[in-house]
Amino acid sequence: MTGKHLYIYSPSGAVRDKAAFRRGVAFLKARGYDVELDEAALSSHQRFAGTDEIRLAAIGRAAASGADAALISRGGYGITRILPDIPYTTLSRAIQRGTQFVGISDFTALQLALMAKSGAGSAPVTWAGPALCEGFGATPAAGSARQDTEGHGEAPGAAVDDIMLACFEDMMLGQGEGCGWRQEAATAVKSERIIRHATLWGGNLTMLCSLVGTPFMPQVSGGILFLEDVAEHPYRIERMLSQLLHAGILQRQKAVLLGQFTEYKLTPHDRGYAFKSIVTWLQSRLPRVAVVTGLPFGHVPTKVLLPTGARCDLLLQGRDALLAWGHLR
Repeated sequence: MTGKHLYIYSPSGAVRDKAAFRRGVAFLKARGYDVELDEAALSSHQRFAGTDEIRLAAIGRAAASGADAALISRGGYGITRILPDIPYTTLSRAIQRGTQFVGISDFTALQLALMAKSGAGSAPVTWAGPALCEGFGATPAAGSARQDTEGHGEAPGAAVDDIMLACFEDMMLGQGEGCGWRQEAATAVKSERIIRHATLWGGNLTMLCSLVGTPFMPQVSGGILFLEDVAEHPYRIERMLSQLLHAGILQRQKAVLLGQFTEYKLTPHDRGYAFKSIVTWLQSRLPRVAVVTGLPFGHVPTKVLLPTGARCDLLLQGRDALLAWGHLR
Protein backbone atom coordinates (compact mmCIF):
# COMPACT_ATOMS: atom_id res chain seq x y z
CA MET A 1 0.00 0.00 0.00
CA THR A 2 2.93 2.30 -0.65
CA GLY A 3 1.75 5.85 -1.17
CA LYS A 4 -1.71 5.37 0.33
CA HIS A 5 -2.37 8.09 2.89
CA LEU A 6 -4.29 7.26 6.08
CA TYR A 7 -5.47 9.92 8.50
CA ILE A 8 -6.17 8.78 12.07
CA TYR A 9 -8.47 10.93 14.21
CA SER A 10 -10.61 10.56 17.35
CA PRO A 11 -14.21 11.85 17.12
CA SER A 12 -15.64 9.73 19.95
CA GLY A 13 -14.23 8.19 23.12
CA ALA A 14 -10.79 8.85 24.55
CA VAL A 15 -8.09 6.34 23.66
CA ARG A 16 -7.29 4.60 26.94
CA ASP A 17 -5.38 1.69 25.41
CA LYS A 18 -2.34 3.54 24.12
CA ALA A 19 -0.57 0.24 23.42
CA ALA A 20 -3.34 -0.80 21.01
CA PHE A 21 -3.09 2.61 19.34
CA ARG A 22 0.66 2.23 18.88
CA ARG A 23 0.28 -1.35 17.61
CA GLY A 24 -2.31 -0.25 15.07
CA VAL A 25 -0.17 2.59 13.77
CA ALA A 26 2.91 0.35 13.57
CA PHE A 27 0.99 -2.37 11.74
CA LEU A 28 -0.39 0.03 9.13
CA LYS A 29 3.03 1.61 8.58
CA ALA A 30 4.51 -1.88 8.14
CA ARG A 31 1.90 -2.50 5.42
CA GLY A 32 3.29 0.50 3.56
CA TYR A 33 0.69 3.12 4.47
CA ASP A 34 1.63 6.75 5.01
CA VAL A 35 -0.03 7.22 8.41
CA GLU A 36 -0.81 10.74 9.59
CA LEU A 37 -2.02 11.27 13.15
CA ASP A 38 -4.41 14.06 13.98
CA GLU A 39 -2.94 16.49 16.50
CA ALA A 40 -5.72 15.64 18.99
CA ALA A 41 -5.88 11.88 18.37
CA LEU A 42 -4.83 11.11 21.96
CA SER A 43 -6.61 14.01 23.65
CA SER A 44 -8.78 13.31 26.66
CA HIS A 45 -11.60 15.21 28.35
CA GLN A 46 -13.78 13.26 30.74
CA ARG A 47 -14.64 10.10 28.77
CA PHE A 48 -14.20 11.83 25.41
CA ALA A 49 -11.28 12.32 23.03
CA GLY A 50 -11.23 16.01 23.87
CA THR A 51 -13.95 18.58 24.31
CA ASP A 52 -16.77 18.80 21.78
CA GLU A 53 -14.92 21.63 20.07
CA ILE A 54 -11.69 19.63 19.85
CA ARG A 55 -13.43 16.63 18.33
CA LEU A 56 -15.37 18.75 15.84
CA ALA A 57 -12.09 20.34 14.77
CA ALA A 58 -10.58 16.87 14.37
CA ILE A 59 -13.41 15.87 12.01
CA GLY A 60 -12.76 19.03 10.04
CA ARG A 61 -9.04 18.29 9.81
CA ALA A 62 -9.79 14.73 8.66
CA ALA A 63 -11.97 16.15 5.88
CA ALA A 64 -9.26 18.63 4.88
CA SER A 65 -6.42 16.07 5.04
CA GLY A 66 -6.69 14.93 1.44
CA ALA A 67 -6.05 11.40 2.70
CA ASP A 68 -7.11 8.31 0.81
CA ALA A 69 -8.94 7.22 3.97
CA ALA A 70 -9.83 8.74 7.34
CA LEU A 71 -9.96 6.08 10.06
CA ILE A 72 -11.32 6.62 13.57
CA SER A 73 -9.10 5.56 16.45
CA ARG A 74 -11.99 3.98 18.38
CA GLY A 75 -15.73 4.16 18.96
CA GLY A 76 -17.33 4.48 22.38
CA TYR A 77 -19.54 7.53 22.77
CA GLY A 78 -19.33 11.17 21.75
CA ILE A 79 -20.57 11.80 18.22
CA THR A 80 -24.27 12.00 19.11
CA ARG A 81 -23.80 15.15 21.21
CA ILE A 82 -22.04 17.02 18.40
CA LEU A 83 -24.31 16.01 15.50
CA PRO A 84 -25.83 19.51 15.07
CA ASP A 85 -22.39 21.04 14.53
CA ILE A 86 -20.68 18.52 12.25
CA PRO A 87 -19.60 20.09 8.90
CA TYR A 88 -21.64 17.81 6.65
CA THR A 89 -21.03 19.77 3.46
CA THR A 90 -17.29 19.71 4.09
CA LEU A 91 -17.41 15.96 4.68
CA SER A 92 -19.40 15.38 1.50
CA ARG A 93 -16.92 17.37 -0.54
CA ALA A 94 -14.01 15.45 0.97
CA ILE A 95 -15.67 12.17 0.00
CA GLN A 96 -16.27 13.45 -3.52
CA ARG A 97 -12.55 14.27 -3.73
CA GLY A 98 -11.71 10.67 -2.83
CA THR A 99 -11.33 10.41 0.96
CA GLN A 100 -12.98 7.26 2.31
CA PHE A 101 -14.33 7.62 5.87
CA VAL A 102 -14.22 4.34 7.83
CA GLY A 103 -15.46 3.41 11.30
CA ILE A 104 -17.73 1.35 13.52
CA SER A 105 -19.89 1.60 16.62
CA ASP A 106 -20.35 5.28 17.61
CA PHE A 107 -19.33 6.22 14.06
CA THR A 108 -22.76 4.96 12.95
CA ALA A 109 -24.25 8.24 14.19
CA LEU A 110 -22.07 10.30 11.86
CA GLN A 111 -22.71 8.01 8.91
CA LEU A 112 -26.48 8.10 9.26
CA ALA A 113 -26.59 11.82 9.98
CA LEU A 114 -24.59 12.43 6.80
CA MET A 115 -27.14 10.37 4.88
CA ALA A 116 -30.02 12.31 6.46
CA LYS A 117 -28.47 15.69 5.70
CA SER A 118 -27.63 14.73 2.11
CA GLY A 119 -31.14 13.58 1.19
CA ALA A 120 -32.44 10.34 -0.30
CA GLY A 121 -30.46 9.02 -3.23
CA SER A 122 -27.67 11.60 -2.95
CA ALA A 123 -25.77 10.53 0.18
CA PRO A 124 -22.01 10.10 -0.19
CA VAL A 125 -20.75 6.62 0.62
CA THR A 126 -18.96 5.98 3.91
CA TRP A 127 -17.68 2.63 5.10
CA ALA A 128 -18.73 0.59 8.11
CA GLY A 129 -15.54 -1.20 9.06
CA PRO A 130 -12.75 -1.36 11.62
CA ALA A 131 -11.38 1.27 13.96
CA LEU A 132 -7.65 1.61 14.49
CA CYS A 133 -7.39 0.16 17.99
CA GLU A 134 -9.85 -2.74 17.78
CA GLY A 135 -9.12 -3.64 14.17
CA PHE A 136 -5.41 -3.08 13.67
CA GLY A 137 -4.13 -2.83 17.24
CA ALA A 138 -5.68 -6.00 18.63
CA THR A 139 -3.73 -8.68 20.45
CA PRO A 140 -4.23 -12.44 20.03
CA ALA A 141 -6.59 -14.19 22.41
CA ALA A 142 -4.98 -15.98 25.34
CA GLY A 143 -3.18 -19.10 24.18
CA SER A 144 -3.41 -18.19 20.49
CA ALA A 145 -0.40 -15.94 19.98
CA ARG A 146 1.44 -16.63 16.74
CA GLN A 147 5.22 -16.76 16.57
CA ASP A 148 7.25 -14.32 14.55
CA THR A 149 9.46 -15.59 11.75
CA GLU A 150 12.31 -16.31 14.21
CA GLY A 151 10.14 -17.94 16.85
CA HIS A 152 10.53 -15.09 19.34
CA GLY A 153 6.92 -14.62 20.39
CA GLU A 154 4.04 -12.64 18.96
CA ALA A 155 4.50 -11.54 15.36
CA PRO A 156 3.71 -7.91 14.48
CA GLY A 157 0.04 -7.68 13.57
CA ALA A 158 -0.51 -11.30 14.58
CA ALA A 159 -4.06 -10.61 15.76
CA VAL A 160 -5.21 -8.61 12.75
CA ASP A 161 -7.91 -10.66 11.07
CA ASP A 162 -7.02 -11.72 7.53
CA ILE A 163 -10.53 -11.28 6.14
CA MET A 164 -10.97 -7.85 7.68
CA LEU A 165 -7.58 -6.77 6.38
CA ALA A 166 -8.30 -8.05 2.87
CA CYS A 167 -11.62 -6.20 2.80
CA PHE A 168 -9.97 -3.01 4.06
CA GLU A 169 -7.25 -3.16 1.43
CA ASP A 170 -9.78 -3.94 -1.30
CA MET A 171 -11.62 -0.78 -0.25
CA MET A 172 -8.39 1.22 -0.34
CA LEU A 173 -7.66 -0.03 -3.86
CA GLY A 174 -11.24 0.38 -5.09
CA GLN A 175 -11.41 -3.35 -5.79
CA GLY A 176 -14.17 -4.50 -3.45
CA GLU A 177 -17.21 -5.94 -5.18
CA GLY A 178 -19.25 -7.46 -2.35
CA CYS A 179 -19.34 -10.14 0.30
CA GLY A 180 -20.95 -13.53 0.74
CA TRP A 181 -21.84 -15.60 3.78
CA ARG A 182 -23.95 -18.50 5.07
CA GLN A 183 -27.06 -17.79 7.08
CA GLU A 184 -27.71 -19.50 10.39
CA ALA A 185 -29.30 -22.85 9.53
CA ALA A 186 -32.24 -22.56 11.94
CA THR A 187 -33.34 -19.11 10.76
CA ALA A 188 -32.25 -18.96 7.12
CA VAL A 189 -34.51 -17.30 4.56
CA LYS A 190 -35.62 -20.42 2.70
CA SER A 191 -36.90 -19.02 -0.61
CA GLU A 192 -34.74 -17.66 -3.39
CA ARG A 193 -34.85 -13.89 -3.55
CA ILE A 194 -33.08 -11.15 -5.50
CA ILE A 195 -33.17 -7.53 -4.35
CA ARG A 196 -31.62 -5.05 -6.73
CA HIS A 197 -30.36 -1.48 -6.42
CA ALA A 198 -31.45 -0.96 -2.80
CA THR A 199 -29.79 1.54 -0.44
CA LEU A 200 -27.53 -0.14 2.11
CA TRP A 201 -27.65 1.56 5.48
CA GLY A 202 -27.48 0.86 9.20
CA GLY A 203 -24.75 -0.03 11.66
CA ASN A 204 -24.86 -0.23 15.43
CA LEU A 205 -28.41 -0.92 16.64
CA THR A 206 -28.13 1.22 19.77
CA MET A 207 -26.90 4.20 17.77
CA LEU A 208 -29.63 3.74 15.18
CA CYS A 209 -32.34 3.77 17.86
CA SER A 210 -30.84 6.90 19.42
CA LEU A 211 -31.54 8.79 16.19
CA VAL A 212 -35.22 7.84 15.83
CA GLY A 213 -37.36 10.96 15.88
CA THR A 214 -34.42 13.29 15.19
CA PRO A 215 -33.39 15.12 12.00
CA PHE A 216 -30.33 12.87 11.88
CA MET A 217 -32.27 9.69 11.06
CA PRO A 218 -32.29 8.85 7.33
CA GLN A 219 -35.70 8.29 5.78
CA VAL A 220 -34.93 5.16 3.77
CA SER A 221 -37.64 3.07 2.13
CA GLY A 222 -36.98 -0.09 0.15
CA GLY A 223 -33.50 -0.35 1.59
CA ILE A 224 -31.21 -3.03 2.97
CA LEU A 225 -30.74 -2.34 6.68
CA PHE A 226 -27.79 -3.98 8.46
CA LEU A 227 -27.53 -4.14 12.24
CA GLU A 228 -25.06 -5.25 14.93
CA ASP A 229 -24.41 -4.62 18.62
CA VAL A 230 -22.22 -5.63 21.52
CA ALA A 231 -22.79 -6.32 25.22
CA GLU A 232 -26.59 -6.13 24.88
CA HIS A 233 -28.72 -8.95 26.29
CA PRO A 234 -31.18 -10.44 23.76
CA TYR A 235 -34.17 -8.84 25.48
CA ARG A 236 -32.57 -5.43 25.06
CA ILE A 237 -31.87 -6.19 21.41
CA GLU A 238 -35.52 -7.17 20.95
CA ARG A 239 -36.65 -4.01 22.73
CA MET A 240 -34.63 -1.86 20.32
CA LEU A 241 -35.89 -3.81 17.32
CA SER A 242 -39.41 -3.30 18.66
CA GLN A 243 -38.79 0.44 18.68
CA LEU A 244 -37.78 0.34 15.01
CA LEU A 245 -40.77 -1.87 14.26
CA HIS A 246 -43.28 0.35 16.04
CA ALA A 247 -41.77 3.40 14.33
CA GLY A 248 -42.48 1.76 10.96
CA ILE A 249 -38.81 1.67 9.96
CA LEU A 250 -38.32 -2.07 9.59
CA GLN A 251 -41.49 -2.59 7.55
CA ARG A 252 -40.25 -0.09 4.94
CA GLN A 253 -37.12 -2.12 4.15
CA LYS A 254 -36.69 -4.89 1.61
CA ALA A 255 -34.21 -6.72 3.83
CA VAL A 256 -32.81 -6.60 7.35
CA LEU A 257 -29.34 -8.11 7.70
CA LEU A 258 -28.48 -9.19 11.23
CA GLY A 259 -24.75 -9.11 11.88
CA GLN A 260 -22.94 -10.18 15.02
CA PHE A 261 -24.49 -9.58 18.45
CA THR A 262 -21.86 -10.54 20.99
CA GLU A 263 -20.54 -10.30 24.55
CA TYR A 264 -23.75 -10.86 26.46
CA LYS A 265 -24.57 -13.47 29.10
CA LEU A 266 -27.80 -15.44 29.37
CA THR A 267 -29.20 -16.21 32.82
CA PRO A 268 -31.41 -18.97 34.28
CA HIS A 269 -34.29 -16.49 34.16
CA ASP A 270 -34.21 -16.57 30.32
CA ARG A 271 -35.28 -20.23 30.19
CA GLY A 272 -34.43 -20.75 26.55
CA TYR A 273 -34.97 -17.17 25.41
CA ALA A 274 -31.89 -16.42 23.31
CA PHE A 275 -30.90 -14.61 20.14
CA LYS A 276 -32.59 -17.24 17.98
CA SER A 277 -35.86 -16.36 19.74
CA ILE A 278 -35.49 -12.75 18.60
CA VAL A 279 -34.89 -13.74 14.99
CA THR A 280 -37.93 -16.03 14.91
CA TRP A 281 -40.07 -13.29 16.47
CA LEU A 282 -38.80 -10.65 14.03
CA GLN A 283 -39.35 -12.85 10.99
CA SER A 284 -42.94 -13.47 12.11
CA ARG A 285 -43.54 -9.70 12.31
CA LEU A 286 -41.97 -8.97 8.93
CA PRO A 287 -43.38 -11.56 6.49
CA ARG A 288 -42.58 -9.38 3.44
CA VAL A 289 -39.07 -8.43 4.53
CA ALA A 290 -36.07 -10.75 4.19
CA VAL A 291 -34.62 -11.06 7.71
CA VAL A 292 -31.17 -12.52 7.08
CA THR A 293 -28.75 -13.77 9.73
CA GLY A 294 -25.02 -14.35 9.86
CA LEU A 295 -23.70 -11.14 8.26
CA PRO A 296 -19.98 -11.08 9.12
CA PHE A 297 -19.96 -7.62 10.64
CA GLY A 298 -19.90 -6.25 14.17
CA HIS A 299 -17.66 -5.96 17.20
CA VAL A 300 -15.77 -9.08 16.16
CA PRO A 301 -12.35 -9.63 14.55
CA THR A 302 -13.69 -11.13 11.31
CA LYS A 303 -15.77 -8.45 9.64
CA VAL A 304 -16.31 -7.17 6.15
CA LEU A 305 -16.45 -3.52 5.14
CA LEU A 306 -19.87 -2.24 4.07
CA PRO A 307 -20.50 0.81 1.84
CA THR A 308 -23.11 2.71 3.83
CA GLY A 309 -25.33 4.80 1.57
CA ALA A 310 -24.50 2.83 -1.58
CA ARG A 311 -26.98 1.07 -3.84
CA CYS A 312 -26.45 -2.68 -3.53
CA ASP A 313 -27.88 -5.98 -4.73
CA LEU A 314 -28.77 -8.82 -2.37
CA LEU A 315 -29.08 -12.39 -3.61
CA LEU A 316 -30.47 -15.15 -1.37
CA GLN A 317 -30.54 -18.84 -2.21
CA GLY A 318 -30.89 -21.51 0.44
CA ARG A 319 -28.54 -20.51 3.24
CA ASP A 320 -26.27 -18.56 0.90
CA ALA A 321 -26.36 -14.76 0.88
CA LEU A 322 -24.46 -12.40 -1.40
CA LEU A 323 -24.35 -8.63 -1.05
CA ALA A 324 -22.87 -6.94 -4.12
CA TRP A 325 -21.69 -3.40 -4.87
CA GLY A 326 -19.27 -3.94 -7.74
CA HIS A 327 -20.66 -0.91 -9.59
CA LEU A 328 -18.81 1.36 -7.12
CA ARG A 329 -15.52 0.52 -8.80
